[in-house]
Amino acid sequence: MAAVGLVAGVRLSDRGSSRAAHPPPVTRAPGPATRAAARPAAAAPAPLVVGPPRLTRALHPLLGARAAIVIDAADGRTVWAFQSRRRLPIASTTKIMTAHLVLRHRPLGSLVRIDWTVPRVPLIKEGLRVGERVPTWKLLYGMLLYSGNDDALALAIATAGSRPAFIRLMNREAARLRLRDTHFTSPSGVIDEGNYSTASDLAALTRVALRDSRFREIVRTRIKRVTWPAPTYSKVYVNKNRLLELYPHAIGVKTGWTTKAGRCLVGASTRDGRTLIAVVLHSDRPYNDVARLLNIGYRTAA
Repeated sequence: MAAVGLVAGVRLSDRGSSRAAHPPPVTRAPGPATRAAARPAAAAPAPLVVGPPRLTRALHPLLGARAAIVIDAADGRTVWAFQSRRRLPIASTTKIMTAHLVLRHRPLGSLVRIDWTVPRVPLIKEGLRVGERVPTWKLLYGMLLYSGNDDALALAIATAGSRPAFIRLMNREAARLRLRDTHFTSPSGVIDEGNYSTASDLAALTRVALRDSRFREIVRTRIKRVTWPAPTYSKVYVNKNRLLELYPHAIGVKTGWTTKAGRCLVGASTRDGRTLIAVVLHSDRPYNDVARLLNIGYRTAA
């Protein structure tokens, strides 16, 4: 058993008789501009994170993060925030968007043929082999629990046809969700340059992702054992998100780290039917920071 580690106008002709002394007036169909003016304007989509924060006081002691936020998942209301619109690199929390798109566009049982470029991604990777055919669901567990960069690239190519096409899909989805301070250059987050977001945008994205029960099931899993073709036979994915062990009622979501991004953590918890989402970016104590934010959230009336 190999341990892998901790989505003409139609012109009408009037054929009236020429003997008619007073032909009826012709009613012309409204042109495109007239039709557009007459049509009610489409309502803008509701923002996924709303403010102002319920709490505005500074925290003492200070958080170890450069940016942070905690929101209610039900309505997106901000409970508390610090520099939540500051653009920062987000490392492997990028994979939340990758998973969201894969779940929208691919059946879990569909097979992914591993492209020759996949094993060449930088670490961390689980060791996928060129030509292997792997079910989508197994790659999702590898990406979200073990944080495999090769899993992310394999899923990206299978979903959009190529890595650049998937990155375009990521940025279109970010625009659709009104994540105005987010831009992707990688399906995994292994590349920092141009791959950034904010605590607020990540909370908004996570709020959307958690609506999918399949995503929730994966990110809350601590250990997943899967069978694998020979010569591997089986793998064990151990979730790197220690919040699942350290915080009661935690349900995920995703860790991230690069030298430039520092330690990032998107956490969520459900208690007494209320789900909170907390995000910290570039923190020197991410689990402590997220736990404090979740505690603040639960002490604050919904």
